[in-house]
Amino acid sequence: MTKREKQYAKLLSKMIQVETISEPGKTHEEKFVKSEEVLAKLFPKVFSSFKRLPIENGLLMRLKGKTEGEAVLLMSHQDVVSAEGEWKHPPFSGKIADGKVWGRGTVDTKGALMCILQAAEELLEEDYVPEVDFYIASSWNEEVTGTGAINAARYLHEHGIRLQLLMDEGGMVVDEPIKGVKGRFAMIGTVEKGYGDIVAIAHGKGGHASTPPKNSPLARLAGFVNELEKHDPNTVELSPTLMEMFRRIGSKADGSLGFVLRNARFLKPVLKRVLPKKSPVIAAMMKTTMAFTMAEGSLGRNVLPQVAKVNINTRFIQHQGVEETMAILAPIAKKYDIELKIEDHCRDLQMPVDFNGNAFKIVEETVNELFPGVVATPYVMTGGTDAYHYRIVTDNAIRFAPLQINNQQHASIHAADENIDAAVLPPAVDFYKAIIKKVR
Repeated sequence: MTKREKQYAKLLSKMIQVETISEPGKTHEEKFVKSEEVLAKLFPKVFSSFKRLPIENGLLMRLKGKTEGEAVLLMSHQDVVSAEGEWKHPPFSGKIADGKVWGRGTVDTKGALMCILQAAEELLEEDYVPEVDFYIASSWNEEVTGTGAINAARYLHEHGIRLQLLMDEGGMVVDEPIKGVKGRFAMIGTVEKGYGDIVAIAHGKGGHASTPPKNSPLARLAGFVNELEKHDPNTVELSPTLMEMFRRIGSKADGSLGFVLRNARFLKPVLKRVLPKKSPVIAAMMKTTMAFTMAEGSLGRNVLPQVAKVNINTRFIQHQGVEETMAILAPIAKKYDIELKIEDHCRDLQMPVDFNGNAFKIVEETVNELFPGVVATPYVMTGGTDAYHYRIVTDNAIRFAPLQINNQQHASIHAADENIDAAVLPPAVDFYKAIIKKVR
């Protein structure tokens, strides 16, 4: 490893050693106080030069810029998910081995947070003053859809702060984003799907299981779920973001696949029919998805439920939001005598970032400069991020971390053996430094 690789690997290792698992309904403030005490020691200039702003369940800091122009915010959450399973190295050891840093959070997302803080540290060492105010944010509870990012965004909104660019976790630099497309691609998230839970509820009379009736609540729910699984009612469309992604990655694809992707605008009917069957990842970028995640019946093994429920975790696409989805489900639910309830946290997709706009161009230009041979492309984020909550202060929330990862490392997110190569850390630090210098 080079000197910088060793330095950055050690910084990240120390961050990983602070266990910051978040849990629904629990604050665990002591974990994050400890985490930020460690960060203050690792990045002393940042924590002495930036002003910490008063929010709960997260970190928000500001470095004053030369002008009063719209600000820039770099962010990456501190919390991590639990670490079950067998690991090659203990998940909170921060072990440096085989040219990698191992542990929970190396990819999601302490790796990016380290690079953001180190970029700021090095700029301060150079006595660099940004052109506009530079904010750093890091929530404590992104993994459990907590309030850290909400509080930070609300603070900025209440103080009249607008952001010309926000960068959060999202896509990264990957190989083969679609099977058969060879090359390296910077997957820059310009839109995040909506999110929500719909509860399907079936009522019955209850009773003893020894004399079961026909069409019991659970039986009706089973029929409802089975119909949705076998005959997906969600509509498929090719959004401008997806079409642009196909055009760009198609430039690196050979044969019939390359021809199809490069000419997607002429082949929409074929693509809408074929692609959802070919790749669940691409399918999720083309339509609203439904996953059946939780079920509830009676509390006794020999008791028929009076009420049974199934939770449908739903990710909404641009052309089919909450209202349209409920309209599609209503007649199917009626067929099985099922009630549908929308949970309060349901939200539609946020308007996409303009991939011809200045914010995207700054990120794309920086990718081209620092990652030779990598193709930058917009793409649809199918998961959720903290960036969603900042829609009240920016139209330019870019979901991209400049980390180069392989397929194993991508698969290790929320799984065992999460790790990142030390060699990818210096380019990521340089990337964030370049972004700050470009924003004016």
